[in-house]
Amino acid sequence: MVVGLDIGTTKVCAVIGERNENGNLEITGVGMSPSTGLRKGVVVNIEATLRSVAAAIEAAEMMSGREVHACWTGIGGSHIDGLNSRGVVAVTGKTRDTREREIGPEDIKRVLEAARAVVLPMDRQILEVIPQSYIVDDQKGIADPMNMIGVRLEAEVHIITCSVTSAQNLMKCVNRAGFRVNDLILQSLAAGRAVLTGEEKELGVALIDLGGGTTNLLVYTEGTPYSTCTIPAGGIQVTKDISHIKHISFETAERIKMDAGCCWEELLEGDDDIIVPGVGGRPPLPIPRSQILEIIRPRMEEIFGLVKEELDKLSLSRPLGGGIVLCGGGAQLLGAAELAALVFKMPVRVGIPLPVGGLVEEYRSPVYATAVGLVLEGALREEKRNVERGGESRPHEKGQPSLFRKLADWLRKEFF
Repeated sequence: MVVGLDIGTTKVCAVIGERNENGNLEITGVGMSPSTGLRKGVVVNIEATLRSVAAAIEAAEMMSGREVHACWTGIGGSHIDGLNSRGVVAVTGKTRDTREREIGPEDIKRVLEAARAVVLPMDRQILEVIPQSYIVDDQKGIADPMNMIGVRLEAEVHIITCSVTSAQNLMKCVNRAGFRVNDLILQSLAAGRAVLTGEEKELGVALIDLGGGTTNLLVYTEGTPYSTCTIPAGGIQVTKDISHIKHISFETAERIKMDAGCCWEELLEGDDDIIVPGVGGRPPLPIPRSQILEIIRPRMEEIFGLVKEELDKLSLSRPLGGGIVLCGGGAQLLGAAELAALVFKMPVRVGIPLPVGGLVEEYRSPVYATAVGLVLEGALREEKRNVERGGESRPHEKGQPSLFRKLADWLRKEFF
């Protein structure tokens, strides 16, 4: 069983994945609960957050009929930062002959350690080190240098860092709710695993995760992450605009945004009135949908404009052939893809988690993109760890026969 936990500013999502008899991963449970203990992706109220975590996981447990003990938790927020680095080492090789220096796992491990040796402030920690490409003796663009012959090995990596205290507070919330954190995974990285295809990553694509408190941007080029950044604005700003301009409660404004919100005129079918319940004994107030559109569109344009500024700062070797992919709760807003296509002037689609199996209708929504991605990434990392453990134990088993084998050999020699 693999569990993904996406703790956001406005909601907490939990997704449970299990392997069937064929070994394929299937989604068997999903759960969601409102989140009130975070601001811009950072924990500000531990008690409120742990209650939301417990409620979301409990809902997923009821659907799957399984009990959760540990989970892969997503981390995001304005404290996330990304940078590119490079490491260089000399290949040691298995022989003394410099002409036959073969690159082994130890060399790859050393070059990645050299690449991650960057100066960070005391309050920052490295979250992910993602290899982009390797260079062997000035031969560039190598995806896997294992067993190649060379003298000099270089690695280009993308390093994602986060705030130490933000990570510790997030883990504390999950632990106090009664669950163990297997590892923290960047939310936008998990979302990319769930909604992006390999072809899009190779062509170059920008994934925009429209959350409640923040908007996360992750750019892929040539199949690997190239840039990571966070915009401190999200769907909450849209709701606050409606609430402030129309003098209605935040909860009512959120319901109007979800049920009747639109940010593209051509998709507005008629100008029907939305009946808003009165406050303090006042009569209900009718509001035309066109007025809601006039409030939502400028804010969404502003958020997309801030993302475009970050994209324009990047020195990409070629245009993003895969275009833009939107995910997160904000991607459900009617007309979001059309407005984004106008701002970015490139193809835009809404990212829905790719088919995994199981509860297809439940998780095939942009809202569950990160949580489903956490399950996929968690399953991949568990497989990798199992392979590494098996690889470490195998030589020992070959080199030293077990006590049972020694006893069997002795009996065979003595009595047969």
